[in-house]
Amino acid sequence: MLSALLDLVLVRACAGCAAPGPTPCRACRSLLTAPPLGPVRPRPSPPGLPPVAAFGRYDGALRGLLLAHKEHGRTGLAEPLGAALAAAVSDVSDLADVSDVSDVTASGGGRLPLLLVPVPSAPAAVRARGHDHAWRLAQAAARLLPAGVTAARLLVPTRRVADQAGLSHAARAANLRGALTARAGAPGRVVVVDDVMTTGATLVEAARALRAAGHAVVGAAVVAATARRRSHPLVAEED
Repeated sequence: MLSALLDLVLVRACAGCAAPGPTPCRACRSLLTAPPLGPVRPRPSPPGLPPVAAFGRYDGALRGLLLAHKEHGRTGLAEPLGAALAAAVSDVSDLADVSDVSDVTASGGGRLPLLLVPVPSAPAAVRARGHDHAWRLAQAAARLLPAGVTAARLLVPTRRVADQAGLSHAARAANLRGALTARAGAPGRVVVVDDVMTTGATLVEAARALRAAGHAVVGAAVVAATARRRSHPLVAEED
């Protein structure tokens, strides 16, 4: 709310494209309502990575908007970025019908409800930023998806991890292994959600922890996915 008011009162530039005016500007708002990129896999793809769908690539205006929301307190971006995340959730390949989210009955009819489970940040990072960015995005996305889709805080950090920046694929996986645990909860189909996927190591650890607690992980969705190097590209999966 404060971020939105400041955009109205102060002369500011769009965090996505630097155009004068509010964030997001009309062009960036249109970007966030474009068709999603769809199913993607990093290369190499780490073992245990569930099906992943992304709204877009982590570059340009989308990168700027995500950084403004996460690191610079532009919490008013949670709704438009949440809409982009909701589009990615709808594209997770294993969700044959995201609109069918009714509870499973004793006789076995219907499907389990859909839970959007965000990857948690370290408590110190949440305090420093002043908000939990992934939880905001998960809540915003759930509000835009069919009735019965909910955001659920099931994942909990169990230890501190080193800064992931600059780490190789193998080092990221080792750094995150065992870093999360999951709470037990009511049965549901779980989609792990996050703002960005780089190597997929974080999503692998989240899926592992959730499965260990008995949750059915059907996929993962992110607002953006990045290709770190030409030798390790991001590839869109064929339908």
